[in-house]
Amino acid sequence: MNAFALLFLIAGLGLIGWLTARARANRFDRAGAKRLHSLPGQHGMYVAIWTVLPALLFVAAWSAISPGLIKEAVLQHPAAAQLPQFEFERNALLAEAKRVARENGATAFDPVAEQLAAPTRAAQSRYGWMGTGVAILLAFAGAAFALTRVRASFKARSQVERGMMVILLIASLIAILTTLGIFLSLLWESLRFFQQVPITDFLFGAHWSPQVIDAADPGKSLGAVPLFWGTFFIGAVIAMIVAIPFGLMSAIYLTQYAAPTVRKWMKPTLEMLAGVPTVVYGYFAALTVAPAVRDLAVSLGYTYASSESALAAGLVMGVMIIPFVSSMADDSIAAVPTAMRDGSLAMGATTSETISRVLIPAALPGVVAGVLLAVSRAIGETMIVVMAASGAANITLNPFESATTVTKQIVDLLTGESEFDSPKTLAAFALGLTLFVITLLLNIVALRVVKKYREAYE
Repeated sequence: MNAFALLFLIAGLGLIGWLTARARANRFDRAGAKRLHSLPGQHGMYVAIWTVLPALLFVAAWSAISPGLIKEAVLQHPAAAQLPQFEFERNALLAEAKRVARENGATAFDPVAEQLAAPTRAAQSRYGWMGTGVAILLAFAGAAFALTRVRASFKARSQVERGMMVILLIASLIAILTTLGIFLSLLWESLRFFQQVPITDFLFGAHWSPQVIDAADPGKSLGAVPLFWGTFFIGAVIAMIVAIPFGLMSAIYLTQYAAPTVRKWMKPTLEMLAGVPTVVYGYFAALTVAPAVRDLAVSLGYTYASSESALAAGLVMGVMIIPFVSSMADDSIAAVPTAMRDGSLAMGATTSETISRVLIPAALPGVVAGVLLAVSRAIGETMIVVMAASGAANITLNPFESATTVTKQIVDLLTGESEFDSPKTLAAFALGLTLFVITLLLNIVALRVVKKYREAYE
């Protein structure tokens, strides 16, 4: 039985358990012998949770365990003796056998994989039905246990609330553990990198050339300062020069000047920019903005101007993050108490003076938080810089010259043919860890600013 059918069956059993418990609780209520502690629907929810949750937890665990069991069963087949000893080739043949077993009528390019398709299909069927049977038994056992507790005096409401609290706790822990897992995986590979390259050479070195690495001194070619500067220059300088004025001015217009009908249409239209795929921005930067920037540089006297300039990537990146600045500034200005605005106007100040001297200073913490969040979004952007920025690691203040970023180099390092444990490949994890820490710190600062702002005006 496939996973979708099994989940549908478990959900159906949960519905049956809910209906059964609800009907039983209704009979207790009609009997009138003793007042029900909880509502019939709460009794039904209690039984449904006990029916569905254990089965789903087993299905999740079985989905992680069964592939290993299937692989071991296939390796026990006599045809598996023909598999190569090299792990990569072995896994490739097993994956091909799994594909043939999954797709009816498919054929394998390798005869060994063709021979292993039948035992793979048999093992998948055996362990699939085994997992299905255990999941259904757990669902029935949970439902039976819960139904035995349904009585007039049973505190189903408290049990359901406790169960929902556990479910919500698990959901929140998943997000936390995912973040922790990302950090630990980056940290582990970065430590392997720093065993080969001194951390001081990486963080403070001014020469980045991973194409030619000296085995005796790899840190000489892996100084990341040009990457940090390019990331800051494109994402935190050029992009912010575009995003902050346009985002802040659009927020001021929408909150203070625009008619309700205009705001109703313009605000969603502006926020649609945040929903445009970044690869579309990348195409726009590479095909439209970059040639225009190059022509502008040539007209200003730069004979050898490149279309892969920091200015082209930064301009498009700034347009992309305008909604982040605008939305946060809009909410911050709208949250300023109306009495402050009315008091300023009552004292004879004009609308523009009220905005510049009352509303903006009062909303400044929220605006700053929006800018910090936008910066963290910009420095982590990948597709725009991959398609519009250069791979040349330069430390320059000239926006018409080529520059590269951390994300651009991560893509380049991980798409090559180098060995996984080479300094060139491991450098991508060190760059990722550095970028992760920087964006995390920016988000923490932004959230603290937002918290302080809310405490002031809520």
